[in-house]
Amino acid sequence: MEHESGATKRDVIVAGLRRRILRRELARGERLRQDAVAEWFNASITPVREALRILEAEGLVASESHRGVRVAGVDLDRLRALFVTRRLTETFAIARATTRISRHDLRRAQRILNSLDEASAAGDGDERNLRNEEFHFFFYDRCGLPALRDGIAARWRAFPWDLTLDSSSRLTQVHEEHAGIVDAVKRVDPDLAAARLGEHITNGFLQLAAAIAGETVADPFDFDAD
Repeated sequence: MEHESGATKRDVIVAGLRRRILRRELARGERLRQDAVAEWFNASITPVREALRILEAEGLVASESHRGVRVAGVDLDRLRALFVTRRLTETFAIARATTRISRHDLRRAQRILNSLDEASAAGDGDERNLRNEEFHFFFYDRCGLPALRDGIAARWRAFPWDLTLDSSSRLTQVHEEHAGIVDAVKRVDPDLAAARLGEHITNGFLQLAAAIAGETVADPFDFDAD
């Protein structure tokens, strides 16, 4: 049984299923039988149903009439919408955070980045995703708008991190992009920090979308591409 201190049974099931999906332990399109999920978490059917409704709202599972619940596939239009809202909100958040972060605080960001690089070098995808989230939210947590941070977290949970690319070239690119973000914050340059984060989010989206679509996908922020 998976357990998280202070969490309700429903919350434990939500976190546990989300973790299994993002670790690729549950495949996209795989059926989720409620009785099986209840057995995994030593729970009754009621918190399982509540958890599945939450995950459906996040876009991680999908229910179909007479066919039950499955791990959701990735819809390219939904991915585009997630990308657009992520880029708009996350760049705004880091711009606000840039003038609120001390050089002492930035030492912690660098330590997180070092741990992220170590996980990437070791090929530990699960640890890498955890440290990647920690790195980004180091900045979002300091934007001064808690409700904005919570909205970003909700969209972050809905993003298909299980499908992000593990290629060595992308990992090298990510390292350089993250270092550039830290550099911009060190300069106390909100516009540069937002621009570098926006480029980072865009590069990740374009590579993931191309892998899903099987062809190059236009940047939704390019108004002439439609």
